[in-house]
Amino acid sequence: MIDWLFLLMMIVPFVTGIAVLIWTIKRVEKGLLKISLLTVGASLTGFLVFVLLHNLVYGLFIHFFGTDFWNGGDEPFFFIIAIFICPLGFIVGTIGSIVLVVRRRLKG
Repeated sequence: MIDWLFLLMMIVPFVTGIAVLIWTIKRVEKGLLKISLLTVGASLTGFLVFVLLHNLVYGLFIHFFGTDFWNGGDEPFFFIIAIFICPLGFIVGTIGSIVLVVRRRLKG
């Protein structure tokens, strides 16, 4: 049960991010709203990609260099992007999109 829930929590944002990216790219509209929506889509999609890259690099390094190579450490680059940068990009893109849409509707 927990495995399916974890898998669902990873796949749903990934598919949603791809849908947002495709929808935004197909729209004719340009400007800050498009950039904000692209940031949201890239952040949602990038989370799963960077989590997988983190695990892949970690596993490959252990495979080729042995378990003593890391000395108990971990490969931090993709992990930091997945845990800090992607959620920050999602929050900034979402708030930016909401502000731009509300401002446009208030203007007329």
